[in-house]
Amino acid sequence: MARRKKTSSRFSDELIDELLEGQEHGAHLLSNDGLIGDLKKRLAERMLETEMDVHLEEPEQQADGNHRNGYSSKTVTMDDDRVVLDIPRDRHGQFDPTLIPKYARRFPGFDEKIIALYARGMSTRDIQGHIEELYGIGVSPNLVSAVTESVMEEAVAWQNRPLETTYAIVYFDALRVKIRDEGIVRNKAVYLAIGVTCRGMKEILGLWIEQTEGAKFWMRVMTELKGRGVDDILIGVVDGLKGFPDAITAVFPETVVQTCIVHLIRYSMQFASWKERKPIAKALRPVYGAVSAEAAADALEAFERGPWGQKYPPVVVAWRRKWDQVIPFFAFSAEVRKIIYTTNAIESLHSQVRKTIRNKGHFPNDEAATKLIYLSLMQAEAKWQRPPIEWQAAKAQLAIQFGERFNMMI
Repeated sequence: MARRKKTSSRFSDELIDELLEGQEHGAHLLSNDGLIGDLKKRLAERMLETEMDVHLEEPEQQADGNHRNGYSSKTVTMDDDRVVLDIPRDRHGQFDPTLIPKYARRFPGFDEKIIALYARGMSTRDIQGHIEELYGIGVSPNLVSAVTESVMEEAVAWQNRPLETTYAIVYFDALRVKIRDEGIVRNKAVYLAIGVTCRGMKEILGLWIEQTEGAKFWMRVMTELKGRGVDDILIGVVDGLKGFPDAITAVFPETVVQTCIVHLIRYSMQFASWKERKPIAKALRPVYGAVSAEAAADALEAFERGPWGQKYPPVVVAWRRKWDQVIPFFAFSAEVRKIIYTTNAIESLHSQVRKTIRNKGHFPNDEAATKLIYLSLMQAEAKWQRPPIEWQAAKAQLAIQFGERFNMMI
């Protein structure tokens, strides 16, 4: 019988024989405590030695007379094993290896894999199983938790970062998330804010978790934005957030506060049966499609006298209650109306967040919710590469409407 041809390899039989010489054959050689573990350790140390050689050959290091200065021991995680490596040192203490940077305790890329899986809403056990199945690496729940804990530091730094001095539009809205609080699972509101710069670029300004909506809470949010460098918001688009209009104008007195028209229409639909909603929406179209505030008021009166207004008086009451935040809409051109008509920009964020957290059931605390929602928001924001197509037309109209408040930031 012909001998099967060996597959090509970078390791010759002679090298393998040399490695196995004097070793007791068995499965233990493939474990981290056996030959494989020794190979990983020596390979890492050899790479570190090469990095040191390159470092000391740099002209500035030679000019300063820098040279080797022994070794220091460092315990790092390699796959699921902890290995003690001898890290070379230089006399001037300037050597920072790329393979295992200072202060790092795991090989680069490992933490990122765990965080990427966590950002997709996977549980600790799911992450364990996925990494073991895909990479053949076993990780402990404590390790996964330790890695994801580092996300909180990033989230806090992000929440406190400096912001633009002026935003053309800021959308505010909230979604409900189940979070355990004092032993009881509560439906808490997670508030999000999206800012649109005068260049048309969107960015998430922050997230805030609170149990109830209220003027005092919103005043704190507005004061925080002010403290992070925001001097002016031209238009604030809100969705019936209690106490928000007064809070925003208290901190940013020149801001035009605009209610979300789409949300107001949806609220109006709640009073009617499913079959009636379409004709009611059609009947309301002359109100929000009017050319001016006066024409809109006339259209609302006509709706009130009509069959739907007579059948559902609360619809008219809802529009009149919000009228002060509705009428700014009619001062804008069609191009700007298209952008501020709805808080859809923020609702798409809500959709992504819900997709991420849908398998969670509830969070054990606010911090756990913040970590996962923050990662979900960062994934969404990474896709915002350029202003929307309609921004060019809207930009010209906003420049006319707000003058130097807008133009100075272009």
